[in-house]
Amino acid sequence: MSSQQCLRRLPSAMRSSALRAGARSVTRAPAARSYSAISRATSSGLLSQVSRRPGQLATQRLWTLDQTRSYADVTTVKVPEMAESITEGTLKQWSKQVGDYVEQDEEIATIETDKIDVSLNAPQAGTIKEFLVNEEDTVTVGQDVVKLEVGGAAPSGGEQAKEEPKEPASKDQETASQPSGEQEQSKSQEQKQPKKEESKPEPPKQESKPQPPKQPEPKKESKPAPKEESKQVQSGSRGENRVKMNRMRLRIAERLKQSQNTAASLTTFNEVDMSSIMEFRKLYKDEILKNKGVKLGFMSAFSRACILAMRDVPAVNASIEGPKGGDTIVYRDYVDISVAVATEKGLVTPVVRNAESLDMVGIEKAIADLGKKARDNKLTIEDMAGGTFTISNGGVFGSLMGTPIINLPQTAVLGLHAIKDKPVAINGKVEIRPMMYLALTYDHRLLDGREAVTFLVKIKEYIEDPRKMLL
Repeated sequence: MSSQQCLRRLPSAMRSSALRAGARSVTRAPAARSYSAISRATSSGLLSQVSRRPGQLATQRLWTLDQTRSYADVTTVKVPEMAESITEGTLKQWSKQVGDYVEQDEEIATIETDKIDVSLNAPQAGTIKEFLVNEEDTVTVGQDVVKLEVGGAAPSGGEQAKEEPKEPASKDQETASQPSGEQEQSKSQEQKQPKKEESKPEPPKQESKPQPPKQPEPKKESKPAPKEESKQVQSGSRGENRVKMNRMRLRIAERLKQSQNTAASLTTFNEVDMSSIMEFRKLYKDEILKNKGVKLGFMSAFSRACILAMRDVPAVNASIEGPKGGDTIVYRDYVDISVAVATEKGLVTPVVRNAESLDMVGIEKAIADLGKKARDNKLTIEDMAGGTFTISNGGVFGSLMGTPIINLPQTAVLGLHAIKDKPVAINGKVEIRPMMYLALTYDHRLLDGREAVTFLVKIKEYIEDPRKMLL
C-alpha cells in the first residue's frame, strides 16, 4: 500500500497533524546549515536550482560586473609641491589629450614657475577623463587639474594593425582570397564608376556656360595693378607681434631691477694675459679627458682663483641681511659659486656647492653637469637655491666687455669676456698675447674700492701664473 493510500485512511485530525509534522521537518532541514555555510555555498554557486530560479545566478553576476564598471575608480591629479618659495605657476602645455592612456609617473603637463619648469606626472596608470584647467591658466599647489580613471589596460597596437587592412585595395589589384562573385561585383562597380565620372563633367560645362560674364574681364585686368601696389606696401609694413612674458622672464626682470634699486653697484675692470692658463690647459686637457672624462675649461681655473682670493678679501663672499635694506653682515666659511647659464627661456644660475673643497677637475665636472641639466630643462629648485658669489662668462658669446649685475643678496659678480690677441709690452718688447677683460661688479655698501681692486688683481695673478694656486 502506498503512503498516499495510508494517509487517506487516517482520520482527518491525524492526517492534518502528520502533514504539519512533515512541513516542520522540511522547513527545519535547511536550518541545520549554518549561515556561514549557506553564504559559502551561495558564493561558490553550490546551491541547487530549488533555492534559485533558473538564470538568476548568471543575471546576478552580470549585474555585479556592470555595477563595478559603472563605479570605476576615478581620481584627481593635483599640482605637486614645488618649493617652499613657490606656491603657484602657469600650466604651460598639456602633454596628453582627453582619452589618452598614461602609465604611472608619465608626464601629463608642464607647469612653468618663476625659476624652473615642473612636470605634472600621473600618480597611477589610467585614462584621462577630463581637464579641469586650460593652458596658460594659473594653478596653485594642491589644486585639482586632471580627472584620471585608474586602471584598465594600455591600448595594444594590434587593434590598429587589424583596422588598417580594412582599407580597400587598389582597383588594379585583385586578391586571391576574393571570391569570383565578389570580383564580378567589383568589376561591375568599376564599370559603373566611370559612368558617374563621365556624368560629373557635365556641371563644369554648365559652369563654362556663363561665358557672357567674360565682358567684365577688362575690369579684372585693371585690378592686378593695385594688388602689386599693396604687395609693395606690405614689404615695408610695420607689423607688431605681442607675446606675453613667461614667468621666468618676469622673475628675471623683477630680480634685476630689484638689484639695481637696492645695491650701490660699482664695476672695476682689469686685463689678464691668458697665455699661461691656455698653455696649462693645452698640456693636460687630453689626459684629464681620458682619465676623468671631463673637459678642462677656464671656468674651473677662475673659480679656483676666486676662492683663493676670497681668503684675502672675505667680504666678497659675505652679504648684507636684515630689515630696511639690511643692518647685518653675514660672513661665510663656505663658498657656493653660482654659474650663469643661458637657456632658451632665460638666464639661470645653478650653484656649485662647497666649491672651496673641490679641485679644478671637481669644479669643472660640477659645472658641466649643471650646464647639461640647464640645457635639458631638468634643473630643480635645489640646484639654484643659495649661492654666495657669481661668475658670468659672456665671452662664449663674443662679448668684449660688459658690466654684470649683482645677484642679490650676494655682494659681487665676476664677468669673463672674449679672448682677443692684442699687442702687449713684455720686458720692453711688443708681443702678441691672448688677452681678456675682467669685470667685477660689487656692492659698495659692503666693499670699498681698495678691497674690490685687490680681489680682482689677485685673480689676475693666479690666472697669469697658475702655479701660485698650488702654493
